[in-house]
Amino acid sequence: MVFYSKLDRSFALLIGIAMMIITSVTLLPLFLDPHITRLDVAILLSILLLLIGIIIWPFIGIRYVLTNDYLYVKGGPFRSKIPYGDITKITSTNDMLTGYRIMSSKDGVEIYYKKGMLGSVKISPCKKETFLHELHKRCPHLSLF
Repeated sequence: MVFYSKLDRSFALLIGIAMMIITSVTLLPLFLDPHITRLDVAILLSILLLLIGIIIWPFIGIRYVLTNDYLYVKGGPFRSKIPYGDITKITSTNDMLTGYRIMSSKDGVEIYYKKGMLGSVKISPCKKETFLHELHKRCPHLSLF
């Protein structure tokens, strides 16, 4: 079963502002240097597209997949396979600034697990109650918050 991430308006605004700042700084030399060549323009535009891609990639297609054996969390280059038996605790969270997080909303859950370098991941499924219900079916040993 696949769940996608919820998107907050404030989060989208933050990403939009970051992209505007990067665009301004990257394109500033076009307006300051009167002797700019087409090659310079091509290089600056390539850098701009690369930077915007790096910013957007982790947030496009964030998904949480409940398979038969594990929870698969994916966002851009970041991926985690968390076996259901390793999940120890699930808590509600509104902190999207710290820790290992693959989320685009303040309304999320933090899943603690035994193995792995970080020990927890913060996610924000769009249909949170349905996600928790389905996860509880696969992890009956857990109490949800």
